[in-house]
Amino acid sequence: MSERIVVLEISGLEALHLAGIVGQFRDLLADSRTGDDPAVSRLMPDAYPDDQAASREFRRLTGGDLIERRSQDAATVLQTLGADGGEPTPEGDPDATIAVALGENEALAWMRTLSAVRLVLATRLGIQTDDDHRPDDPRFGVYDWIGYRLDGLIAALDRS
Repeated sequence: MSERIVVLEISGLEALHLAGIVGQFRDLLADSRTGDDPAVSRLMPDAYPDDQAASREFRRLTGGDLIERRSQDAATVLQTLGADGGEPTPEGDPDATIAVALGENEALAWMRTLSAVRLVLATRLGIQTDDDHRPDDPRFGVYDWIGYRLDGLIAALDRS
């Protein structure tokens, strides 16, 4: 039985922007080991919402592994974009469509990374509920675009 492949089509310019965003996310995760960032904390849900001390202990014990997995997922996204050594260099027309073929494990890494990036953006933009989202504010454009790409990836996985 062969592995399922999902093909994600994006423009060269989108690939460049996405690689930049995921690269910044990877850097945020690396920096999180030396600081306390609310956006990174949001990536680690409360295991015990009614017991703050137990939740802190759970994060202390599991947080490093979770951050490491998220870092590996981000590296997978960058590698499949051809940007594992930095940002991809657009060849030719930045509006040309690029087909990114993802195996099932790579597609899952993309889903986890795009979801995590959206959580970080939501924290930075102050989004806690749907009422906090202001589509008329241009700062929310990247948040919406990442959501659009995530929805497309989920739909593609459902079809395959």
